[in-house]
Amino acid sequence: MSARWLGRAFLAVLARPSLWAVAIAQLFRLAMPGWWRRWPPLPLPDRDYLRFRLQTAYGDPEREPEPTDVVSYLRWCRRHAEAVR
Repeated sequence: MSARWLGRAFLAVLARPSLWAVAIAQLFRLAMPGWWRRWPPLPLPDRDYLRFRLQTAYGDPEREPEPTDVVSYLRWCRRHAEAVR
């Protein structure tokens, strides 16, 4: 993911305070196991997993999702968590 895309996605989530907690939870839920032991210690998803998800969602593992898709995904995560409770 490009720095430009990360900035756009971050701003899309930042504009929606109701999704902040979900975004943080998903960040850590999708992070590689033991992410804190690797440099730089950032909770990032495994590249192969991310490529697989992009391939299944868009048909192209190199495509950057639209920030609106990130927001939609976070809303879905929130609804799913509420339904499971």
